[in-house]
Amino acid sequence: MMHSLRARLLWWVLLPLGAFMLVAGVMAYDAARQTADLLQDNELLASARTIGEDVDWSNGELTADIPPAALEIFESPYRDHVFYKVVAGDRLLGGTPDLDLPVSHKPADYPMFYDTTLDGQSIRAVAYQRQLYNFGMALTVTVIVGKTQASREGMVAQLWHPQLVRQGLMLVLALLLVLIGLTTELRPLMKLKDDVADRDPMELEPVRVDRLPTELRPIVDAINQCIARLKLHTSTQRQFIADAAHQLRTPLTLLDTQVECARQSVAEGPALSDALAGIHRTSRKMTEITNQLLLLARAESAPSPAPNVPVDMTQVVSSVLEELILSAQRREIDLGAEIDEGDLRVAGSEQLLTALVDNLVDNAIRYNQEGGFVTARCRRVSDEVVLEVVDNGPGIPAEMRAHVFERFYRGMTDVEGTGLGLSIVQRIAQSHGGTVAVAPGEGRVGLVATVRLPAWKE
Repeated sequence: MMHSLRARLLWWVLLPLGAFMLVAGVMAYDAARQTADLLQDNELLASARTIGEDVDWSNGELTADIPPAALEIFESPYRDHVFYKVVAGDRLLGGTPDLDLPVSHKPADYPMFYDTTLDGQSIRAVAYQRQLYNFGMALTVTVIVGKTQASREGMVAQLWHPQLVRQGLMLVLALLLVLIGLTTELRPLMKLKDDVADRDPMELEPVRVDRLPTELRPIVDAINQCIARLKLHTSTQRQFIADAAHQLRTPLTLLDTQVECARQSVAEGPALSDALAGIHRTSRKMTEITNQLLLLARAESAPSPAPNVPVDMTQVVSSVLEELILSAQRREIDLGAEIDEGDLRVAGSEQLLTALVDNLVDNAIRYNQEGGFVTARCRRVSDEVVLEVVDNGPGIPAEMRAHVFERFYRGMTDVEGTGLGLSIVQRIAQSHGGTVAVAPGEGRVGLVATVRLPAWKE
């Protein structure tokens, strides 16, 4: 299910803001209600006191004259009904008889505010008591004033509704500002999306990071790293295909010519024998090139850094020399090893490291003169394992050393080879976090190929 980032951000902004507005609205309503209640109760008490002040003795009798000012307090456009009642003991002095008295309380509880009903209408009332004395006789007079709630509700609305409207306008304004802000701030993200989506499939240039927010730069950096890896992989693949096609074209053409020559030979003879011998050599060369190309492809696709598995270089060098001893004997080359004692383990792939040593020693045997020597040395130097393959062959001229690690580059064309050996060695060494270099031998005789690999750490 697709989710809009703008909508989600807007939701997380509006959720606390809406909760705040809700709480503020409830608190504003409560404050308006308390204010209306207080004003209403003050009006009722003022009216009750005004009526109570006009209750007095007349000819030995209590009389209650209700002044107009006592009721004019309640004038409002809501036309509330006002009721009053004056009671002295059990005798009604005036007012509405059905107006309920409050439940009996102590004299200290007066004035007393309470809610009641009259003729089905909700009434807010106050009971006020006053002591009257006449010739030593004391009498308690209770004045009750009540009114309907229309003006009180109107006052609550007048106090609360403007605040509610203001809060609503603030919420709408905040919503608009957040939308504008999100649209503006997400514009670089939309531009980045368009930049990536509108690209040609083969356009592998990095995405520009200028004028991007700080939060987007790690994403763009990750995209650029991915693009760089894709670009390197694509370039390597293209170059590999081009080189392979170029190198395989020549032996295939020779093979086709030799086969055609053999077919035209009527009887067995020197021509047929030479043609078949050429086919055999070309076939072997094709097989060697194919194997080297496959090994190079595997070395280039190997993860970097290499797997963290210990590989003992002592065993690797020994096994390679055992495999190549016959090849060295055929050319009367003295093949030997100088391996120091100690921990010569490195982290990586045993199969790839075997291929690395095999290519170095095979090159030294292949390009050396008959009767020469090839020595593989392996020792520990600080945190590195150093492998050296030394020969006393013709070496490599200084102007050619910068190209020896290029694929299919061959400094000597009179010796059979594929030109891939040192390229494979370099790629394997790099995938294991190491380096490879070639230099003249002692006395500038022969060649020394040196590989440095990080030593194994527990």
